[in-house]
Amino acid sequence: MTSETELNRLAELLPAWLETSRKESRHGQPASYIPELAHAPGDALGIALLDAAGREVTAGDSQLSFTLQSISKVFTLLLALMDQGEEGVFRKVGMEPTGDDFNSMLKLELVEPGIPFNPLINAGAIAVSSLIRGATPAEKTERILSFFRELAGDPTLTFNEAVYRSEAATAHRNRSLAYFLKDNNVLDEEVEPVLDVYFKHCSVEATCRHVARMALVLAMNGTDPLTGRELVPRRYVQIAKTFMVSCGMYNASGEFAIRVGLPAKSGVSGGILALVPGRYGIGVVGPALNDKGNSIAGVHLLQTMSEAFDWSMF
Repeated sequence: MTSETELNRLAELLPAWLETSRKESRHGQPASYIPELAHAPGDALGIALLDAAGREVTAGDSQLSFTLQSISKVFTLLLALMDQGEEGVFRKVGMEPTGDDFNSMLKLELVEPGIPFNPLINAGAIAVSSLIRGATPAEKTERILSFFRELAGDPTLTFNEAVYRSEAATAHRNRSLAYFLKDNNVLDEEVEPVLDVYFKHCSVEATCRHVARMALVLAMNGTDPLTGRELVPRRYVQIAKTFMVSCGMYNASGEFAIRVGLPAKSGVSGGILALVPGRYGIGVVGPALNDKGNSIAGVHLLQTMSEAFDWSMF
């Protein structure tokens, strides 16, 4: 089936599939530990899918804005790799899934050498934020925002001030992680400036189409097919996609790999970035989360699509 034929078929089937998946939202609820996220509509579900020719299929609440949250960690990792190289990054973070909650500090204390297990848990992403080049937090944040804008194809992309402030005011666990990292000599800088960069990139506001465009660049190994520009070296995209498969859906990553079989990264705002390698970028939003912190309806919809079109990598 050609991409165009498949997209036409998707456009026919997706509205009904989405409404079936939307019903799953009643089994979850929006994140509330960041107070501002609790205001999201719990029954919302939207999707955008984009191919290399710029053809797009959308359904549901695809225009709903949401903050990237942990989806942003994939792209700060890529920027840190471009800034510091593999050796510079992996001196500070590991390459293994943890099996623990995304905000756990358990293994920082129990397992030598005391570095975060991977860049997609909170401790790892905080460490990665410290590796972005820039003389000040504002300069680092501006470089991150410029990178995200280029990937998303939108020069107006910015962060949500209310979510940023809500996150910064209530991030007691993240501060604890950061101070632990500082004590373990993982952070070379002071804690609060690093956390400011981290909170801001998590608070970047996007739509499903933005996320689908960012995912499409990864699906095409770092080249934006709509402009022909290489935005990320292929090797670094390989690294990011491997982390997405092994760690991208928190400690439900193994189950997601079995049921859906695509590289993906979720965020606690209900967003999911997924990609079909060489073919599509996908952005999903469904704020009602399951007990693992993933969009309950979004995961259901991705599983439905992957099974119907045999998208699994495995």
